[in-house]
Amino acid sequence: MEDGRRTYLLIDGENLDFVLGTILGRKPEPGQRPRWQQLVEFAERRWAQPVRALFFINATRGLHAPFVQALIAMGYRPVPLAGREDEKVVDIGIQRTLEALRDRPGDVVLGSHDADFVDGLSALADGERRLAVVGFPEMVSQALRDIAGIEVLDLESDAGAFEIELPRVRIIPLDEFDPVQFL
Repeated sequence: MEDGRRTYLLIDGENLDFVLGTILGRKPEPGQRPRWQQLVEFAERRWAQPVRALFFINATRGLHAPFVQALIAMGYRPVPLAGREDEKVVDIGIQRTLEALRDRPGDVVLGSHDADFVDGLSALADGERRLAVVGFPEMVSQALRDIAGIEVLDLESDAGAFEIELPRVRIIPLDEFDPVQFL
């Protein structure tokens, strides 16, 4: 893009993993987890500009080195944070990042369902930048949905981040309803 804009992709992996576990009814198996590279590529295509992908990790109890290396290979910059047991280190890290983005041009895609980020995203909703939340729309906090101009994107159907079909119960617009899928 001519003006040097970029998309900041901020991933709350804990939140996405928790919600995926809720959908599956158990902890996801490795083959049921998102293909994180697909999400970076989706963000690049969505707004046709480079992506700075940050993956926030609670490293209070250490790091899983193979996962961190895989993130780096996929173009993410891991953000391993540690703090007290009573601190939501990933949430705090993302909130501080959203605050720092107020002084930078660029668009933001947040991978989370969590209402803890409403204030940070609302402060960025200036009409100049594009904002989106990516996850499972049926689980996204209504408070996030209420932010002016925010897009709610589906991690499965929009971003194509899964190699399996998830057992989700989604609201289907009548124009898209295909009864054959239910037979």
